[in-house]
Amino acid sequence: MKILANDGIDQSAKVALESRGFFIDTTNIPQVELPSRIKDYDILLVRSATKVTREVLDAAPNLKLVGRAGVGLDNIDTTYAKERGVAVVNTPAASSTSVAELVFAHLFSVCRMLQYTNREMPENGIKDFNALKKTASAGIELKGKTLGLIGFGRIGREAARMGFGLGMNVIAFDPMITEAEVEITFHPDAGIPPVKKLVRTISKDEVLMHADFVSLHIPGGQGYVIAEPELKLMKKGSGLINCARGGVVNEHDLVDALNSGHLAYAGIDVFEKEPPVYDGILKLRNVSLTPHIGASTAEAQKRIGDEMAEQIISFFK
Repeated sequence: MKILANDGIDQSAKVALESRGFFIDTTNIPQVELPSRIKDYDILLVRSATKVTREVLDAAPNLKLVGRAGVGLDNIDTTYAKERGVAVVNTPAASSTSVAELVFAHLFSVCRMLQYTNREMPENGIKDFNALKKTASAGIELKGKTLGLIGFGRIGREAARMGFGLGMNVIAFDPMITEAEVEITFHPDAGIPPVKKLVRTISKDEVLMHADFVSLHIPGGQGYVIAEPELKLMKKGSGLINCARGGVVNEHDLVDALNSGHLAYAGIDVFEKEPPVYDGILKLRNVSLTPHIGASTAEAQKRIGDEMAEQIISFFK
């Protein structure tokens, strides 16, 4: 069986698959060339960069399985894949911790103005040190603030667990979930049993109106979930974090809300177009930015690779 890992694969997963007789090609084929070069592969592995379109699927007569190394499937035409008899699998559990930790990296960054001082200190840290200190001393704590989660699946619950650990209040909206339990664990040597918190979901509007920070944990492909009407519902001085999917937030409306002072903060890991085409969101000092790295930690990539390898091996047993 020939595997094209077009967006790469963790070394441990590569070794596991090769030991079972799979041939793995890690060549990155540009999107425009993919239809002309995919025909000899049985399995296609992608992350978020490669788009598995109808054109790609039509050009792959031997394709039996598409694996998405990550959670979202909006870069794969799953409906047409099913019509073609091509199975699609993903790795929904492997990246939860890494994505949730990035949410809090952005929260800490905007609350203590790290994204601002990290830009200003190299150039102005000597001559304007006291001025920078005065500006950055207007930071706030997360403890006691309300974290609102739009989407309460695996990543949303992991973010809730971290929020509870920091002493935050947590509220959530999810159209598919009425309530869910979040378990807070301690170091084994502490001798403290896990603490369980029951979260009952409320309406999306209630989350927007009551949260100090709103974090998105939803799939893409559904249009704008956050645009001007939703931003107007948010508390004045609140913040928005999007480490979920690009295209669920109207970036122009978000910039307007930030420039007007209605929103005080934003943390953005994913963009409507990648690379971004709208630089307005990139230039604000109250916005923390990362280039779509939510699941890009060594630990998450190993878990993703191992889980994907297990699924491939099981599929072809």
